Amino acid sequence: MSADRRWPGRIRVRRDLSVRTRDGLRLRTDHYAPPGGAAAATVLIRTPYGRGGPIRLLGLLFARRGWHCVVQSCRGTFGSDGVFEPLLHERADGLDTLAWLRCQPWYDGRLGTFGISYQGFGQWATAAHCGGDLRAMVAVVTAAQTRDSTYAGGAFSLDTVLTWAELLAAQQVPWLTRQRELRRGQPRLVAGLAHLPLAEADRVATGATVPFFQEWLTEHRPAAPYWLPRMFDREIDQVVAPVSMVTGWHDIFLPAQLVDYAALRAVGRRPRLVVGPWTHGSPGLFVTAAREAVRFFGTHLDDGSPDDGSPEGGSPDDGSQPVAGPPVRVHVAGAGWRELDDWPPPATPTPWYLWPGGRLDRAVPPACEPDQHRYDPADPTPSLGGALLVAQRAGVRNNRVLEARADVLTYTSAVLDRPVEVIGPVTAEVYVRSSVPYFDVFVRLCRVDRRGRSFNVCDGLSRVDRDVVGPVPDVRPVAVTLWPTACRFVPGERLRLQVSGGAHPRWARNPGTGEPLGRATRLQAGQRWIFHDPQRPSAVRLPVTMD
Repeated sequence: MSADRRWPGRIRVRRDLSVRTRDGLRLRTDHYAPPGGAAAATVLIRTPYGRGGPIRLLGLLFARRGWHCVVQSCRGTFGSDGVFEPLLHERADGLDTLAWLRCQPWYDGRLGTFGISYQGFGQWATAAHCGGDLRAMVAVVTAAQTRDSTYAGGAFSLDTVLTWAELLAAQQVPWLTRQRELRRGQPRLVAGLAHLPLAEADRVATGATVPFFQEWLTEHRPAAPYWLPRMFDREIDQVVAPVSMVTGWHDIFLPAQLVDYAALRAVGRRPRLVVGPWTHGSPGLFVTAAREAVRFFGTHLDDGSPDDGSPEGGSPDDGSQPVAGPPVRVHVAGAGWRELDDWPPPATPTPWYLWPGGRLDRAVPPACEPDQHRYDPADPTPSLGGALLVAQRAGVRNNRVLEARADVLTYTSAVLDRPVEVIGPVTAEVYVRSSVPYFDVFVRLCRVDRRGRSFNVCDGLSRVDRDVVGPVPDVRPVAVTLWPTACRFVPGERLRLQVSGGAHPRWARNPGTGEPLGRATRLQAGQRWIFHDPQRPSAVRLPVTMD
């Protein structure tokens, strides 16, 4: 079936069907049948966000293309029995739903799955266990595991987690009440993000204790057994169905989603990847994802279609893409869309060094004294734009106000006389001495235009504690992994690097005391020294594709 083919006739919608789970619960489910209702391929969407709104539009869209669409509320949400425990039941419930599908007369054994954000976690939970039924999956701003995104850089992604907890709680609030809260600027959420100890922040933001928020505060160690049944990346090499990934440069799950892409490539798959200029909730992201899903399902769900990727493009069950066009499409800021054969593209890791006087340069710096700034967790360096959950606050922002703060150091290149194109992973190594043994290092790359406006390109944070840095006041290199990016800096612009001690509330502030994450209340300010000399050359490494 071509991607733009529509089936004439009436779509039949059956709402509030009951799907039984193995432990006897009922999951509320809607079924969108294509005109005629004959047996055909099925697209499954499992969601904790309700079955109306944009999801209803997707159900109608897919049914109009000739596929059955099944939309199901996760347990404990929107009429489904049980208690919603993020990630824990998605595999069992998803496979129970597949067993139910196999008993339906209209199900012909061809399954596609679609999921945005949390919906995608459920896709990955079952992807390796669907047998030959699963013919295609479209995973949008999501990943096979969320643990590392929850503790990005070793710190706690406070804004993402508490904002999501508040959003889930707000789904039970009357519509008018919710609109009033949004118009007021969500003061309870704002208060929760600023509150200490963090173990009370959920009650401040939502009025109630949120079990998963409490668990994520205590189960933050990388080897915590708690996360094992809630992570699905260990089986990604067993996923043979074709996968399409759609994400944005300022998405909260971008690094993890690119890890999934690399894992599939490592076992010989050829997933499709689309990365655009989007945040987690960008309207443009949803439109692109819907179009991508129609195209991708049209290729891989419909047996015998001329563009199903076989034989030259590989059979539809080996993770291959059709031969028409490269499998990777990315948006390069300042240059538009680019098609690539793989991610990341070939590039030269190019260091740009921090220099005295706030200079950023390709040459190694001379002998000089370190710069210094003071970080005070009682007045934490604020986060501005970047990878946040809420689209209205995320993405590219003018950073001039942030850079005027005394606790933010900036290093700026000379005006470029030729273009510099940066596409791929970005890392930094900053030599730091701290007067307190527990501290964070935040690094942000910016593009400074001809008018002096400083726009964030990508960033990252690393948390350091006594176990890592040894006795104070040792000077140690701190590695910071920034979000990957694609940006073309043009002549007349400059590169700028910010270095600071945090980005609150995107990341929970580091109190400087080493107290437990959820119970810390004592705040200890400290001095930071940033070294940039031949023996300690702090630098950011950019993947330069054109120089």
